[in-house]
Amino acid sequence: MHATPDAAQPDTHTTAPPAAASRPALECDALTKTYGANRIVLANLHFTLARGEFVAIMGDSGVGKSTLLNLIAGLDRADSGDVRIDGASVTSLDDDAATKLRRRKLGFVFQAFHVLPHLTLAQNVALPLLLNGLPPEHARQMLAAVGLDGRGDDLPRQLSGGELQRVAIARALVHRPSLLLADEPTGNLDPDTAHGVLAMLRDETRANGAATMMVTHSEAAAAFADRVLILSEGTLHPAERMRSRLTTEDAGVQRHSRTSHG
Repeated sequence: MHATPDAAQPDTHTTAPPAAASRPALECDALTKTYGANRIVLANLHFTLARGEFVAIMGDSGVGKSTLLNLIAGLDRADSGDVRIDGASVTSLDDDAATKLRRRKLGFVFQAFHVLPHLTLAQNVALPLLLNGLPPEHARQMLAAVGLDGRGDDLPRQLSGGELQRVAIARALVHRPSLLLADEPTGNLDPDTAHGVLAMLRDETRANGAATMMVTHSEAAAAFADRVLILSEGTLHPAERMRSRLTTEDAGVQRHSRTSHG
């Protein structure tokens, strides 16, 4: 059951205005990033992510998936192009303004949880609220929404890995961000626990009016997404088109091999 904001809570936890709700959560426009003289990581990349949408990004190691997340979060600078989160340009901001935008508009989920061990679960989840000058009471409601009702006073050492990731997801969504960025969120979990966490992440993303971009190497994890995109040669390709292309290329290699050895 999803958390329902208390009547006494401020308007920050109500439904977004119609204009904001119709605006894409994320827009990448002609995004380009290179390292050195020859290594092109992103090449004129265009991408839009709608509110409530859950997209998985796959690709080989080192292809630029983490770079893409860093550019979107304003932690790195593109050579050219623009990133807009909820209509606000990230690439034009200085460091202080980018930090403020991250606090308000973004949520993060990492493979390693990053739950602070000396704080209770409620205190961990309340951190984004406090950073944004909001009352911390909504933290316990968010814990209930991810299946940890009544656990707010527990310490992280009392939880399993799957439960810790649920805390991390609650913390990422508690301040109602426009966009959630997840980097291998189930990489440290067993398959059954990962299944439950991903289903909950997808459902809570939609319930909170956010959008999620998840980087993963796992096809099982990607199956939970509304769209699966593969980062290759500096841009994003629909998984179905990419697999069709690879199948065609493999068939060509096999025919060439048979001809060469005929």
